[in-house]
Amino acid sequence: MKIFKAIALLVVSGALFYLMDNKTGPIPPLGRFLSPYMGFWQNAEVKKTEKEQSFSLPGVKEEVSILYDENRIPHIFAKNDYDAYFAQGYVTAKDRLWQMDFQTRFAAGRIAEVIGDKAIELDKYKRRSGMVYGAEQSLKGMMENPASRMVVEAYTAGINAYIASLSPKEYPIEFKILDYKPEAWTPLKCALLLKQMTSTLAGGSDDFYLTNILKQYGPSVVKDLFPDYPFREDPIIPVGTKWAFNPLKAPETPSSFIAMMTDSIHPQEKIEGIGSNNWAVSGSKTASGLPILSNDPHLDLTLPSIWYQIQIVTPTMNVYGVSLPGSPHVIIGFNKDVSWGVTNVDADVLDWYQVKFKDNNKDEYWWNNKWNKTTKRTETIGVRNGTSITDTVIYTHQGPVVYDSPQEPFKDFVPVGTAMRWIAHDKSDELATFYKLNRAKNYNDYREALRSYVAPAQNFVFADNQNDIAITPNGKYPLKWKEQGKFVLDGTDPKNDWQGWIPAEQNPTVKNPERGFVSSANQSSTDPSYPYYLNWEFAPYERGTRINRRLAQMNHITVDSIRSLQNDNYSIHAENVKTIMISLIDQGDLRKKEEVEGYRLLNNWNDYYNANEIAATIFDEWYSLLRQAIWADDFSGKGSIMRFPSRDRTAQIILHEQNSKWVDNIKTPQKETLAELVTQTYSAAIDSLTQAHGPMGEKWQWGYVKDTFVPHLAKIPGFNSKHLFNGGSKGSVNALSQHNGPSWRMIVELGESVKAYGVYPGGQSGNPGSWYYDNMVDTWSEGKLNELVYLLSPTAKDKRIISVVKLNK
Repeated sequence: MKIFKAIALLVVSGALFYLMDNKTGPIPPLGRFLSPYMGFWQNAEVKKTEKEQSFSLPGVKEEVSILYDENRIPHIFAKNDYDAYFAQGYVTAKDRLWQMDFQTRFAAGRIAEVIGDKAIELDKYKRRSGMVYGAEQSLKGMMENPASRMVVEAYTAGINAYIASLSPKEYPIEFKILDYKPEAWTPLKCALLLKQMTSTLAGGSDDFYLTNILKQYGPSVVKDLFPDYPFREDPIIPVGTKWAFNPLKAPETPSSFIAMMTDSIHPQEKIEGIGSNNWAVSGSKTASGLPILSNDPHLDLTLPSIWYQIQIVTPTMNVYGVSLPGSPHVIIGFNKDVSWGVTNVDADVLDWYQVKFKDNNKDEYWWNNKWNKTTKRTETIGVRNGTSITDTVIYTHQGPVVYDSPQEPFKDFVPVGTAMRWIAHDKSDELATFYKLNRAKNYNDYREALRSYVAPAQNFVFADNQNDIAITPNGKYPLKWKEQGKFVLDGTDPKNDWQGWIPAEQNPTVKNPERGFVSSANQSSTDPSYPYYLNWEFAPYERGTRINRRLAQMNHITVDSIRSLQNDNYSIHAENVKTIMISLIDQGDLRKKEEVEGYRLLNNWNDYYNANEIAATIFDEWYSLLRQAIWADDFSGKGSIMRFPSRDRTAQIILHEQNSKWVDNIKTPQKETLAELVTQTYSAAIDSLTQAHGPMGEKWQWGYVKDTFVPHLAKIPGFNSKHLFNGGSKGSVNALSQHNGPSWRMIVELGESVKAYGVYPGGQSGNPGSWYYDNMVDTWSEGKLNELVYLLSPTAKDKRIISVVKLNK
């Protein structure tokens, strides 16, 4: 018996030693993780107040001063541009190294190296969609430009200088939890980070949904339910703007394109809610007499934040704003002369082409009446604790064939046997745009900077101290025939290929319009008079219209009135349809006290999605169920995968087409009316909310039901923000849902001394053990802004500067 006990003890001891030194599933090596000398204890930080430190850092050419303010935001003063970008890389890595590593691994299809075979399909999808290929092409463009080459090499060297300074005990905590270590940074990683942003903002497609709908219902239904211009619109470039150019002739529409069909397939759907707002008001409407610019890009919210605040000062620039961790420059920001911001255009720059292969070897494909050679790219996917996988991706001249045979993809079904033509695969140098914007002095500099910008297409808003304001939906746009890419295209016909490019100077733009402001909220770029085709569908018009309404009414505008507009929770969508929905309810069917009380609340609701509103919760659930009741029987279920018509088209049914055939549920023997659907879905909404939140009361308030919080980038439990009680909705200017919303709010008041304000939902540090990890979340949630510390010299006296770091060669 003693021998068996001894053997058992040895087995248990061995297992414990193994667990202490090895990662098991999601559990890190406990010995190393709990070690007081190397483990997570080493990542704890207190609020730092040290005044000055100085040290030598290999790679610095001249002394660099970095002043940290009370929010731990670095203000870099360098004597040359190389040192400035070197220091930007260094301080960004110091605060965000794991985030930078993880995001670029994600973009490159290298997550399986860290977490094992669970991520193989994700990695395959990233490789097969050409993310690394596209980054390589962009890197070529960067390296051909001497300025961009200098910037990316300096930035990379700065990151590597920080990595080289680390010992294992100093690794960010996520490296310890996931049990891997940082690797050297490369310029390709900078390009990968930019490609990931392009994927987020310009990587969706509805082509296959529309193709399936066309196949099932025919062109007349597509034209009716998915029109090329919405019923209600307030375009970014004001209606009536004259186009001061002679347009190129658009390619002729192939006679066969309407007949294009494909099997039932399901690409990544464009997601409503990924958007943004920006606007600039002329000095004629402001209290100061000079422009004020506002920007709040809406993205998935994460900790660490997608943005990193920074000021960079050299003899050639003094710029402040937010950067993307892993990429140099300031992306959204200002200098002493100009300010700029961006929102997503949502141009159609991703098309799918059905490929006809010669045989199962897929060495040749039919195009332009002959067989053409494919190229094949071998991708090797490393797998933690496993054998590496080799995957071969076939490329035609149109792009990668993401899946050349039926298989189980990661997350989304993608088009089998189709080539992906995507702007992100083209050579580009977006860094050149931001290099010039960071140094811009006037409108002409702004326009020149935009010429080199490719993707993702953005609405660049602009204001300067010369009292110019402007907005340009800008990117590199393919020259297309109307509706090209609305459906899957026949890859054998060269007429379906992109036929050149819209000249950059002919991208839609407006400068100093009579109304005294410019704005965008991801709605249509122009009215139908614009001579080129950019896309058939953009974001709903409601946010843009609300912004334009309020700006038109405002005068003597101040920073505070702009901040109020950024936090506007009003819903034009509710304004449009709520009254008619309420009028269609059969009050005789309302028997439960919650139904009666909800009816009363809705009648008295002012259409604001404020945090304490119960009516907003009821309306949101009710409309969602009504939309489902109208369209689900026709556009979901088994068979071809489709999508629902837009919110604009649904509102048209509710307001003006109540006898439409689409109202009837084809799966029931009786014929439903809209009034019946409205009443049924109202009762269902009340039941659903009761089941989820108990009897009607405090827990039905919109702020609780929306349940906003900021999750950790890798969804590591315990590293999320607290739950936040705030208002906003996808259709409001304050477009805030559970995990998506204003990722950076900024207001810049131009003048002799520029004043700027901003905040994002997080903090400068990526370390969950740091006070600066989420110290700005409450300010952001409450709709407040921090005054930004814009310094003119490294010796400037400002009580908000808490420490100084000097880097010496």
